Amino acid sequence: MNDLDIEPKPHYMKWQVIALLDFVTIISFENIFYPFQNQGLSVVVSWIFLLFAYVIPYELIVSQMSLTFDNQSGGLASWVRRSSNDTLGYWTSWMYWIQSVPYIVDVSNSVIVSFSWIIFGNNSLDKRMSTFSFGLLTFVIILVFIIFENVFKNSLEILSLIGGGAMFVMSVLFVLLAGYAVTHGAHIATQPMNWAAFKPTFSLKYFSTTGLLIFAMSGAELAAPYIVQMRDPKHEFPKAMWLLALMTAFLTIFGTLSLAVFFNANHIPHDFKMNGPYYAFHLLGQNLGVGKLLMYIFAVVQAIFMMAQLAVLLDASSRVFAGDVADKFMPKWLTKTNKNGRPIHSYTMTTGLSLFLLLLTGTLPNINTIYNWLLNINGIISPYKTCWVFFAFVAVRWQDKKFHSEYTFIKNRTGALLVGGWCLAFTFVCATLGFIPQEAAFGTKLFDHQLLLNFITVIVLFGMGFVMPLLRKHEMNKELD
Repeated sequence: MNDLDIEPKPHYMKWQVIALLDFVTIISFENIFYPFQNQGLSVVVSWIFLLFAYVIPYELIVSQMSLTFDNQSGGLASWVRRSSNDTLGYWTSWMYWIQSVPYIVDVSNSVIVSFSWIIFGNNSLDKRMSTFSFGLLTFVIILVFIIFENVFKNSLEILSLIGGGAMFVMSVLFVLLAGYAVTHGAHIATQPMNWAAFKPTFSLKYFSTTGLLIFAMSGAELAAPYIVQMRDPKHEFPKAMWLLALMTAFLTIFGTLSLAVFFNANHIPHDFKMNGPYYAFHLLGQNLGVGKLLMYIFAVVQAIFMMAQLAVLLDASSRVFAGDVADKFMPKWLTKTNKNGRPIHSYTMTTGLSLFLLLLTGTLPNINTIYNWLLNINGIISPYKTCWVFFAFVAVRWQDKKFHSEYTFIKNRTGALLVGGWCLAFTFVCATLGFIPQEAAFGTKLFDHQLLLNFITVIVLFGMGFVMPLLRKHEMNKELD
């Protein structure tokens, strides 16, 4: 047989790689810090509740939807479009893409923070850099990564493996070493450490911060476009989702308990969301007698992890955006791909909207406030996007006879509709409550300023979705002339 007649062996992604790829985009060590600051030790109860009432159903819903539409390139947008209509499919695509913009800016900020700890070994970034310089450097990082993704092949898979694997190892290491420190005489900072400390205080602030927990745990559907690269999706994709749920549960629950060892949940540093992970490994290192060594190791891992997040976000979100949208909604120039199959002009729009967000952050007083505000914006926009996952699931199960999947989450139709409806309503309410600023006291100028920025950001980012069909209509009219 002539060697030229032999087809090349296809490259398959293992289900463990899919789980790590999703882990990179969903949850990281730093994601347990801002809920801990917002809700204290009671957030453990929130994590456990969300795990069983939200996260596991969510990820098994993603398994069914991914296998129902396993031949569609648009991921979530395809789910909604095929289960409802083209218009809703377009809006899903737009919201999915647009929600990645503030997250991309946020992750780029985290890259700067991690390198500042590597270079300076302390929390002095806010004093050393102006808000303008911080914004400019963030913008440069986004540009560099867009170029990086279009030059180096397989960068996504390599970065995901290194970043996701290393961060999970560091997270497990922190929990295990914190347990070791406690059993060898370390003082527990949060006192009293009793059942009452875990009891949630149900208030407007408590519910307004839950959107950030959803933001921290959502994103499993990002793996959907890669299902075609799996050898046996029917059995392997649900395995990836279960592994993802287990990793998420371990990090959120045991990671939070470990934080309570080193930080007093009742008196948390004001820059805890930005610098808390570095404080944690610094304190752990001091307890174990190795000084700043663990902090420096974490800072390097965090830098790699954040760069992996940036690579995954820029790649996957743009593929969803250009993958499956009806011709009448999206201008052709925006969906045009380059020789590597990447929608290059969607990267251009990402850059422009990132600049818009950075201009808004320039009106805030310092880097710590910028960091916290971007987190809160993600706690609004990301859950609104996640609503479409449950909308599509409800639509599919409502039309059970029309759609077939090799995997079914809850075989009883009524039960499936109730679970999907609950997840949809819960997500929407939490996203809406997220408009309330969390880092400023009610009635202050900072509260009013951040509330205004929240509305401006959401209106502009979502509102631009009305512009694209108008541009396409103009484009079509020119084609007819």
